[in-house]
Amino acid sequence: MGNVIVTIARHFGSGGKTVGEMLAKDLGINCYEKQIIKMASEESGINEALFNQADEKLKRTPLFFGKSKQPEYTGKLIAPDSDEFVSDHNLFNYQAKVIRELAERESCVIIGRAADFVLKDHPNVVSVFVHASKEYCVQQAVERRAYTGRDVEKFVEKTDKYRSDFYRYYTGQEWTDARNYDLCLNSERLGFEGTMEAIEAYIKVRFGKLPNE
Repeated sequence: MGNVIVTIARHFGSGGKTVGEMLAKDLGINCYEKQIIKMASEESGINEALFNQADEKLKRTPLFFGKSKQPEYTGKLIAPDSDEFVSDHNLFNYQAKVIRELAERESCVIIGRAADFVLKDHPNVVSVFVHASKEYCVQQAVERRAYTGRDVEKFVEKTDKYRSDFYRYYTGQEWTDARNYDLCLNSERLGFEGTMEAIEAYIKVRFGKLPNE
């Protein structure tokens, strides 16, 4: 069967990260999210702060590039002697390199970072989008103290806009397009446990067994 990699994109507050962590624990495999930035920094020699700054810049900038026929991401790394070595796209290229290396090395769960697009040609990828109603996501953000400000709804909307912009900026595709994923699961209706079980059921149907079997 080879390595099975589950990529999870998610609405903020939908519990996608929690589901991913639960899945990884249940299957006995690693779950990666922010660790990818640290690993990309070590791989490239570029200060980790620059990766975080690129994300913050994207959050602050009103980006709208429209639908591009050609995605921004090509996978080609820019040489260290180039002025573009620490450009946003090269920083993403190094994150993508780490994601591809993880996929070759081990079964794992990868949260965010447009990993579904980076690994779209990998034969053993299960790409998942976890979503829920805005009301549910706001409620979860409050209950889990993911945001302590007064205008939680605005924060949830802003975070999802950033994730959508990030995806479009680096892939040229739409983050919420169901055609980009194997599974689109409503965690509000399934619950976190049920969402995890639905992913495992899909893996078992598709590959005949789970990675830990």
